[in-house]
Amino acid sequence: MKYIYYDSKTGNVERFINKIRPLKNWIFIKINEETVAENKGHLVTFTTNFGEVSKTTEKFLLKNNEKILSVSSSGNMNWGKLYALAADKISEHYNIPVILKFELAGLNSEVETFIRKVEEIR
Repeated sequence: MKYIYYDSKTGNVERFINKIRPLKNWIFIKINEETVAENKGHLVTFTTNFGEVSKTTEKFLLKNNEKILSVSSSGNMNWGKLYALAADKISEHYNIPVILKFELAGLNSEVETFIRKVEEIR
């Protein structure tokens, strides 16, 4: 079983997750600062404040980073070099591989890429 932990503020990540729900029988858990990851899984988050990791995601990772197999982040390409930078910062700090950066709520092709990459990770 695949576990997807996600953080959404404006609804973009939630909409991305909702595109995956009908396609895969995975377990989706919206995180908060107290969430404890009981199973290994994949993190989907967002980039905020022009290239920053959200406080909710940061607090989740402090307790659960060893359970996270990959990270993906939404972003806005209008931010240029800061686009989906949260994924890179998480990857660098916790040595978690980035599997996808997607624009806002993600295109169908990005949903397909995410599913394929998650399924490749054992």
